[in-house]
Amino acid sequence: MKKFNQIFIVAACMLLGILSSCSYLDVVPDEKATEKDAFEDKDAAKRFVYSCYAYIPNPRSGTGSLDLFTSDEVVTAFEHETFAAFPKGNYSASNPVISYWNSLFQGIKQCYILLNNIDMVPALEASIKADYIAQAKFLIAYYHFLLVRNYGPVILVKEEPSLTTPADQYAARSPYDECVDYVCQMFDEAAAELPATRINENYGLATSVAAKALKARMLLYAASPLFNGNSEFYSNFVNKDGTALMPQAYSAEKWQKAKVAYEEAIRAAEGAGHSLYTSTDYMLDGYDNAEPADPVQHRLRYTIIEPANTEVIWADCRSEGAYSVQNKSLPFCNGSAYNGVSPTLAMLKRFYTKNGLPVDQDPEFPKGNSIYEVTALGEENATIGDPEAKTIRFNLNREPRFYSWVAFQGGFYEIMSASDGNGAYQNDESYNKYSDSGRGKLVCDFVIGGNTSRQPAGSSLRTNNYSPTGYLNKKGVVPGYNVRTSLYNPPFYPWPVIRLAELYLGYAEACVECNDLNTAKTYLDKVRTRAGIPTVETSWNGIATLDQAKLREIVRQERTIEFYLENQTFWDLRRWKQAAEYFGVKAKGMNIAGKTIDEFAQETEVSFERKFESPTQYLMPVPLTDVNRNMNLVQNPGY
Repeated sequence: MKKFNQIFIVAACMLLGILSSCSYLDVVPDEKATEKDAFEDKDAAKRFVYSCYAYIPNPRSGTGSLDLFTSDEVVTAFEHETFAAFPKGNYSASNPVISYWNSLFQGIKQCYILLNNIDMVPALEASIKADYIAQAKFLIAYYHFLLVRNYGPVILVKEEPSLTTPADQYAARSPYDECVDYVCQMFDEAAAELPATRINENYGLATSVAAKALKARMLLYAASPLFNGNSEFYSNFVNKDGTALMPQAYSAEKWQKAKVAYEEAIRAAEGAGHSLYTSTDYMLDGYDNAEPADPVQHRLRYTIIEPANTEVIWADCRSEGAYSVQNKSLPFCNGSAYNGVSPTLAMLKRFYTKNGLPVDQDPEFPKGNSIYEVTALGEENATIGDPEAKTIRFNLNREPRFYSWVAFQGGFYEIMSASDGNGAYQNDESYNKYSDSGRGKLVCDFVIGGNTSRQPAGSSLRTNNYSPTGYLNKKGVVPGYNVRTSLYNPPFYPWPVIRLAELYLGYAEACVECNDLNTAKTYLDKVRTRAGIPTVETSWNGIATLDQAKLREIVRQERTIEFYLENQTFWDLRRWKQAAEYFGVKAKGMNIAGKTIDEFAQETEVSFERKFESPTQYLMPVPLTDVNRNMNLVQNPGY
């Protein structure tokens, strides 16, 4: 019997009841010598299936995620951590920093071991066997998709790799379009046998709807400018035998294929009961906070947080840990709140005005330096901040997603302070003013001496645990988190890998490129309406003609807003060939060294290095050790 690698800790989770709790299935198969041992009975086989998920990169890892804190959406105070090498451009083939190349191929191998040995399991019901096979095919497709998204054309693995293959017969990379076709084929085969939904202990495992949704995402990427006839970057990207690895001619048909795939995925998702999240009063069980009080802001804040959420098509059920989104985003306290995930001015400008328009195209919104004029919030803004506090005009009259997901000068941060005598904010005057037993929020003050500033009253200037731009992230932070002065893991909720809003906006994007503009507007409006802003036609009436070029701009901006801090922008700006424009410049924010509100209200460049080498860094580097090991493997251009 062939040997196989030690099986990693399972990444699937078990959700009980109505998903009110989640824990790992701490099922790690014993380190066996043969496949026979690993498939000796039904329990062992089930554990092996779960182990096949263990190679999926953790999207919510605060220190080691490739695409969470690494685009231009946020800048953090944690430039010493592993992920920070990517916005600085400090990665290479010899030092990839975060590389998924080997782990993803290991995951593929694990799946083929399952496929080749599932018949060994005694008395395994035919329906369960078919489901296990379909899950393995889904994961083979997904691991290949992740490889293609990272590296472009990759080595296709269509059977279990042999350990005896001579070095001169190692596989070369397959052309990009062939890789896309294989990913889609495997998702199709998986979808044919998978259930449409999973509940309870099976939540987070593969479904047919997830397979269809991810197939559509693959085809969207394939149709995008980076990969669809990009001879500017890849005219000389060939295998050692001269085979072209990237398509050199633009194909409009690729957009049509993506459009059809999204139509199928949307039908399947809606048919299985998936819908946009619209609850306006939900509170995570055990973490009660009636804030945000505004119903639209409330539903937007909980869009990715509520576990029993029919918008989420597929989720990652690993716990977050103490050093990821929530603790790093919270207003500062010694112990567990690090005050350090800070939206950039570039991201803040992407959020619309209350009229559903870009800030520079809304005739009612201030222009030029007047956006930084200091003003009192006033009673008319009592739902978003302290009426007596001062802020800048840029922060007022914005769309609900801005207020749900961003904390600004004078604005509220909805959060609870623990009531056990160790509450993080029990001495904060603004928290005590605006909070009671069922509600919790504080007023953010980023001016030196303020509660969210780099140097709160009575403290010293911090070298980390501060907001570099004078804003804090609220997205993904549970409002009912009872924050203490000691380190705690934050409240758990499954992290959405793909949700229905992505299907709607992916479909809208494909429709724009196919010149089906009315359908594009229909699906844009589904997301905009849920976000509490006017329809596209209403917003742009009398301002601009909604032709193909304009709708392309709109759908791209809508994506960058809706999927802010959801692992999307790192890839979207690459596939649109816009990464050099946005990732190669330093972040900007407010003057966090300001000792008065007027000093604070100055646009200021954040000193942290930002670099993007075009076209090299549009793709990730293949580890040099693998290129040296495989004489048929070519490196990505520029590395």
